[in-house]
Amino acid sequence: MTERHITRAGQGGGRDVFEYALLRVVPRVERGECVNAGVLVYCRARAFLGARTHLDEARLLALDPQADVAGVRAALRAVEGVCAGGPAAGQAARDDAGRRFRWLIAPRSTVVQPGPVHTGLTLDPAAETERLLDLLVR
Repeated sequence: MTERHITRAGQGGGRDVFEYALLRVVPRVERGECVNAGVLVYCRARAFLGARTHLDEARLLALDPQADVAGVRAALRAVEGVCAGGPAAGQAARDDAGRRFRWLIAPRSTVVQPGPVHTGLTLDPAAETERLLDLLVR
């Protein structure tokens, strides 16, 4: 029988639990095709919430030549603003990082949609955000 351990803040060799979700662009919802365009990372132990985006315009236009590229870029910038907090987050600025993450990953039927949430362990959530962007988006 294998033993399962729950890792808490400060345990696990300095690594902390984090959650992440991809941001997907679905230019034509009825077709269900998507392009990964960003990643959201939340680490409660470090009060970290970050988003990094990268839109591959050629891929998007291959799925839908009439896609609103400027609108998609604006939506992705808005997500980054909510993650950053402060004035760029609008009303969400009053919420803590966890509430902003939960709001951003809530399912919606728009062109920019969050994917399922996954978990992992990290020493550095900001570096993890970059690593996931390179691995899953670029």
